[in-house]
Amino acid sequence: MILESIASSRLRIAVFLAACAALALTVHAQTEQAPIEFQAPITVYNNWSAYDELSDNVPLTETLAMHELDEILRLRKAGVRFDYYTMDAFWFAPDGGYRTWRTPNWPKGPDAWIRKCKANGILPGLWFGTNSTMKIQGPPAWKSSLNKDGWAMSFSAGGFLPDFMNTLQYWYDRGIRMFKFDFANFDVATPGDAARLSKEEIKARNVTAFREALLAFRRKNPDAVMLAFNGFGGDQNDTESRPPFHDPTDLRWLEVFHAEYTGDPRASDVPEASFWRSMDIYGDHMVRRYEQAGFPLERIDPTSFMAGKTGTIYNRGLHAWKGAFLLMMSRGGWVNSVYGNLELIQGQDAKWMAGVQSLFLELQGQGRIHTFGGIPGEINSYGFVGITTRGAVYVVMNPSQAIDTVRLPLILPNQEALGSGRIQFHDAGFEPRLSGDRITLGPGQMAMVGYGTYATSAYDFGIQEDVVIPNSIEPVASEFRATAP
Repeated sequence: MILESIASSRLRIAVFLAACAALALTVHAQTEQAPIEFQAPITVYNNWSAYDELSDNVPLTETLAMHELDEILRLRKAGVRFDYYTMDAFWFAPDGGYRTWRTPNWPKGPDAWIRKCKANGILPGLWFGTNSTMKIQGPPAWKSSLNKDGWAMSFSAGGFLPDFMNTLQYWYDRGIRMFKFDFANFDVATPGDAARLSKEEIKARNVTAFREALLAFRRKNPDAVMLAFNGFGGDQNDTESRPPFHDPTDLRWLEVFHAEYTGDPRASDVPEASFWRSMDIYGDHMVRRYEQAGFPLERIDPTSFMAGKTGTIYNRGLHAWKGAFLLMMSRGGWVNSVYGNLELIQGQDAKWMAGVQSLFLELQGQGRIHTFGGIPGEINSYGFVGITTRGAVYVVMNPSQAIDTVRLPLILPNQEALGSGRIQFHDAGFEPRLSGDRITLGPGQMAMVGYGTYATSAYDFGIQEDVVIPNSIEPVASEFRATAP
């Protein structure tokens, strides 16, 4: 009973803090006349991991990009929703300052891609390396902002920022509506500023300069969607991180960015029989940590679902993809991103994806999603719960290497009147058991439970056959010793 009380208290506190943070951000944004935020959740396709030029040798080409656009249109016929298509890294010519496209991969530039997106009601987006010179040489205007080693530009000195913002406007005017900012570095200074300013002053000036420039851009272009990736704060290396972050997050970024991401997919520090389940737990953990830092769930982008054949996604293909997709949709973020090789998702899998997406877009947009239970990286059972006037949906995870019974906290005042729940999705092997508001899960197992309307067969998403949970588990005594220095 004590543990149940603690879990319930944690949930109420988390909901209260998230509401306070959202209210504070709203009030502050109103005083600055910030543009209108999302009115509803969005769905995004990003083609990274369909190609990979960092950990693999699959290049981005116009042929690949247009093929994935055709796959978007095919999946749409099965009911899968895509609002945006973002072109990720390395579309740009190395010497074009983000204004020209790389040849021979894009011999005629992006016009055919932009036209086809717009003709099919899809809003195109672009990736930008922000102030990094990775694989790009800037125009003359950038040179006055370079640091001593020439690998990045200052936001607060020289000509880089004005030229960069003009570039963003150039692409907005050509139809780009989503802007993804990656590898930002606010510690960069010109040699002159590095000699006379402290590190704290340099960072403060850069943050202020870029934030104000983006605010001005959004006021002019209020329908532009802005996403923050690497460089905007938060510890993303492992699941051992605890708040406060060593790299502090600045909630003022939420006045210009619609969402901030929590790190690329990777294995967690939690031991699991399934490598892919360990990756699931990493995504869950980072969402919880950003929530603890004050981010409303809808503004957190876990960037966790990639179905690709390249090194960046560990050549995953569709291995254990259903649990990963369901978890991504359940976490409450309003930027619902799918990365990678869409051609892998065929037939009944496409219909399954459409059904899960439809359910959780409803929960995100019409109801509310909350976290409950322990912290994933601390190996305590946890979950996400979405509610509407039609019922409640719980997605619950047991990250431990033991069978565990988890209480599903009651959220709705009259939830008991919804009747008994129904397990609507779970891993193969161990058969989870639901009794009232308690579910027993095997080691490393996840499940989805519906109440009310969501307990009907229409929301039965089946069994994930490629994650098999053991029916019993016990520790094996082991002794480790060094045999060589």
